[in-house]
Amino acid sequence: MPHRAVPTAGTLLHARIAEQTAVLAGLEPDVRADAPDAVHRMRVACRRLRAALRPYGPPLAGLGRELRWLGAALGQARDSEVLGELLIAQARELPPDCEPQALAAALADWSRDRYVRAWPAVTAALDSPRYPALLGALRELADSPPEADLPGIGELARREQRRTASRLRKARRAAPGEESDRALHEARKAAKWARYAGETAGAPGERFTARMKALQELLGAHQDSVVAREALRELAGGADGQRAFGYGVLYGGQLAVAERARERLPEVWRKARKPPGFS
Repeated sequence: MPHRAVPTAGTLLHARIAEQTAVLAGLEPDVRADAPDAVHRMRVACRRLRAALRPYGPPLAGLGRELRWLGAALGQARDSEVLGELLIAQARELPPDCEPQALAAALADWSRDRYVRAWPAVTAALDSPRYPALLGALRELADSPPEADLPGIGELARREQRRTASRLRKARRAAPGEESDRALHEARKAAKWARYAGETAGAPGERFTARMKALQELLGAHQDSVVAREALRELAGGADGQRAFGYGVLYGGQLAVAERARERLPEVWRKARKPPGFS
């Protein structure tokens, strides 16, 4: 059987850049129409492109910054949507004495208002001259692969895995409360970059990708609970007694979510820290 050549990191990253540039451009009509999940998918495309550009370092740092700008503009609306869905679903599961349906309705109104206020940032970004300039630069890059002396894709994945390990060690040393929460959020972002490196490797990276995705999602649940509790404190401060009680119960539920995430973290990380297993 003939030996099959292993694609270089440059070949894989170039394919990723071309693929995700097409995804980003193709999503624009759906995002403008506020189609379901379109903002989320465009935001993910921005992240995947940033991850593919990272190994090239300073020569492509400007493109990375523009993708971060676009992702941030999309993020305000998307984060409002995710937080609303999370709290509404939790509210509907509360016992009758918490008036779950009324609480869910109030949260739906609050979430919709946040989303509407965040939406102009999305359209402003797409209407900005920065957006077509970004697309043009990405398409040019997709047509003309950058030249760089890169390590193998497996080594790039291991770098992100080591970064994740470093941030988790920092989280373990952090003081309880806000310092620990911030450190775990930074570890989540590192796990996300490691996951994207695994995705870039294709089939050989599937197991590594799955393990890093599980870690990212666990840390994401923890971060969601942090953001949810901040919102619930604000909501409770402006609510009457019964509604404030309901928000307090939701707050307790989010504390439990964070605690469960912390309890599961050592086991999930034990699996995620395994060598990538691809070159």
